Amino acid sequence: MFSYILKRILATIPVMAIVAVFVFLLLRLTPGDPAAILAGDAATPAQLERIRDRLGLNDPLHIQFFTWIGQMLHGDLGTSLISSTPVAGMIGDRIGPTISIAIMTIIISVLLAVPMGVIAAWRHRTWVDFLVMSFSVLGFSVPVFVIGYILIQIFAIELRWVPVQGYAPLSDGIGPFMTRAILPSLTLATIYVALIARMTRASMLEVLGEDYVRTARAKGVRENVVLFRHALRNAAVPILTIIGTGFALLISGVVVTESVFNIPGIGRLTVDAILARDYPVIQAMILFTAGIYVFVNLIVDVSYSFFDPRIRY
Repeated sequence: MFSYILKRILATIPVMAIVAVFVFLLLRLTPGDPAAILAGDAATPAQLERIRDRLGLNDPLHIQFFTWIGQMLHGDLGTSLISSTPVAGMIGDRIGPTISIAIMTIIISVLLAVPMGVIAAWRHRTWVDFLVMSFSVLGFSVPVFVIGYILIQIFAIELRWVPVQGYAPLSDGIGPFMTRAILPSLTLATIYVALIARMTRASMLEVLGEDYVRTARAKGVRENVVLFRHALRNAAVPILTIIGTGFALLISGVVVTESVFNIPGIGRLTVDAILARDYPVIQAMILFTAGIYVFVNLIVDVSYSFFDPRIRY
């Protein structure tokens, strides 16, 4: 078990190295001059040259790369060209809302989608299965911002149960946090419930036809035990993959939801940085997102071994 985990951890190192090289070259070789953006339109060539020297942009590419990597390894993600604020601090200020919404969304999605998928597979080709699949199609078809505005209209404007927009950290209390986080979480959960329910149903349909399921039923094992202990555990690997991928996507792809509900998360930070061509922030956000993907995939890979011991070997 330990050797399996160690191998998976070591496998993440070359992945992150390749991502770092790609990000560095992508931003350095694309059109645009960070010095010109920082100096403004009225800057003279001499001023631009001084800014390039200060930023190290006149150094050879390999020197710039190793300098950048050295700073990253020491926790220095650079300084924003626009606000002159340390990038690490900017991410630290914005990561809380995004992580909170992502965790809450995944919890809601798993609690709803897994039982829905299991029941749909159990009642295959019945009205229950049809209802779950219809909801899945609807969840994929309706744009997330439309769902968000519908929920705002119903629960915030007409019923007035929650605020329309905004975010309150958990430190302000569980009540203010929940009233502002529930609508964006439900908005995102609509999509992920549909995705996880479909995957759960497909995996369960494959497992429910296996010999050990028929044997358990023949021995008189209760149906709920057959479904959730025997069948679901053996169908868990693809379901875990979808859940892990969904969480990573939530961290990096909640831009629309954060805009609809006016949440100051890292999605909006990334969009603002791209529009302003703020290279240090863009570099850090791409690496941060890649790191989230690699870390989540590592956790998912390790969790496989608990459901299927054959994966360890």
